[in-house]
Amino acid sequence: MNNFLNDYKNKLCSLINNIDNNILISIINKIDETQNKSKLYVIGNGGSAATASHMANDLGVGLKIRGIRNLNIESLSDNSSVCTCIANDIGYENIFYTQLKDKLKKDDVIIAISCSGNSENIIKAVKYAKTIGATIIGATGFDGGKLKELSDINFHVDAPKGEYGIVEDVHMILDHIIYSYYISLKPETKSKYTME
Repeated sequence: MNNFLNDYKNKLCSLINNIDNNILISIINKIDETQNKSKLYVIGNGGSAATASHMANDLGVGLKIRGIRNLNIESLSDNSSVCTCIANDIGYENIFYTQLKDKLKKDDVIIAISCSGNSENIIKAVKYAKTIGATIIGATGFDGGKLKELSDINFHVDAPKGEYGIVEDVHMILDHIIYSYYISLKPETKSKYTME
């Protein structure tokens, strides 16, 4: 057991240490461009849907209540009624595309999270977004799949195929790096809102 635990920790540390700071800077700069101007949409399935939701929480409400940033961000995985309606009526591959269709604008940004980079609903939404001219930030793993090729900015976790847990770990760390960077810009991080 100790061998497994040490191996997992070592692999995770190695992947974190290999994160390209230039990619992080590009992502943060692109997110900054959306403030008071355009919208961020985050999409993902399964564990990546949980990361998308967490990211929308941190970068939306978390930064807003601290008076740091006011980002218009939404996780399209969060409304189970909408997702299951679309999946049931016209197919699971349409759950993100349908929510974006005729709403997405050129200055908007899609943060697409997919370990394989080949999830059909992610790829369909991203291909649509590219026809609009929106920016794609892809978070991928393994060999990157189609999403890596389609991304304008790609945050890639070069883990062996099938190691979903460790890829999802690093994708979650991406969220916390971005969030913590913004928090560092303002020393006093207490909420500007008070409980009544």
